[in-house]
Amino acid sequence: MLFAHDTECSLIAAAALVNTTGRDGEQLPDVAALDAFFVRYSYSGRHEHTDAELRAVRDLRPQLRRIWYAEPPEIVALVNGLLLEHKALPQLIEHDDEPYHLHAVPRDAPLATRIAVEAAMAMADLVRAGELRRLRICEYPDCDSVVVDLSRNRSRRFCEAGCGNRAAVTAYRARRAAGRS
Repeated sequence: MLFAHDTECSLIAAAALVNTTGRDGEQLPDVAALDAFFVRYSYSGRHEHTDAELRAVRDLRPQLRRIWYAEPPEIVALVNGLLLEHKALPQLIEHDDEPYHLHAVPRDAPLATRIAVEAAMAMADLVRAGELRRLRICEYPDCDSVVVDLSRNRSRRFCEAGCGNRAAVTAYRARRAAGRS
């Protein structure tokens, strides 16, 4: 593990949220999809299961996406803005068999607020560790999905949407075609 468990989980969830919109269309089309996202990324606490909550979570995506495209000074401003907007006050918490970790808003805060603050706290850890190059855009042509590279050697190039497999198949076919010539 390169970062604290909660940092890694928040980074992965933030990237997944950003990637719920893009070339493949809307991946959070309804409250049921948000429910599945909530469970998949192990969120806890308040979850209203409403269209308003869904809209608030969707509205967070462009703010988070900007972080992947920004230079460090703007990233810092975006992170600080999210923390200030949501009145973050970090505290050590333990729950659900998880060891102590930081929560910066109460567990009964709206889901979009918790996602925003957890993502901002995780990004703050990347800034402090000088590891912002772990935030990338998928290298597959025409893919704009974001990537969090948590590999030890910083070698991850593709998103979770199968782009790595598509790139390998394309390279294989190119090698075979070159071999036939």
